[in-house]
Amino acid sequence: MEWTDGAAAEEARKGNQQAFRVLVERHSHAVFRLAFRMSGNEQDAEDLVQETFLRAYKQLHRFDGRAAFGTWLYRICVNCSLDLLRARKSRRELQPVDEEEETRNWLDRVAAPEPSPERLTHSSQITGLLEPALKRLSEMERAAFVLRHYEGCDIEEIARTLGVQANAAKHSVFRAVQKLRRALEPAWGVVR
Repeated sequence: MEWTDGAAAEEARKGNQQAFRVLVERHSHAVFRLAFRMSGNEQDAEDLVQETFLRAYKQLHRFDGRAAFGTWLYRICVNCSLDLLRARKSRRELQPVDEEEETRNWLDRVAAPEPSPERLTHSSQITGLLEPALKRLSEMERAAFVLRHYEGCDIEEIARTLGVQANAAKHSVFRAVQKLRRALEPAWGVVR
């Protein structure tokens, strides 16, 4: 049976495990992409996906269908990711971390489909600047930027996902882009 997200959510609320499985299969890749971009770590992203769907299952009674099911899941994933980032931040405050080593480890995990040597060099330079710059964004800016530029969400969907007004979501994306442009300036020389 082919369910819409709303129908599958309603069936899952009634205890139909197959309906919830359909939702997990339908949305797990998108939730993983968001979690990975928020955490920068594959293992953490996998944990975040599990936590997201666990929370969604427990809170399924709260899904009222006003927003798309995917938007509702994104909101849960963003909240789980922000919890993880806050926990990391407090652990870092207790224990200094070598950012260069952390960036190098992240770069080792990124897969590329055999680009040209020039592109590889340029991509490596940009990635080397982008990942630390993303980590320096505020949690709201990072979430808004990832949702907009990696997940392709429109401003209204970002606002619903983050629980803010559309102007605040737009402003967060704008601030993130401005900060990232400044951080990536060395890769291009002059940012226009």
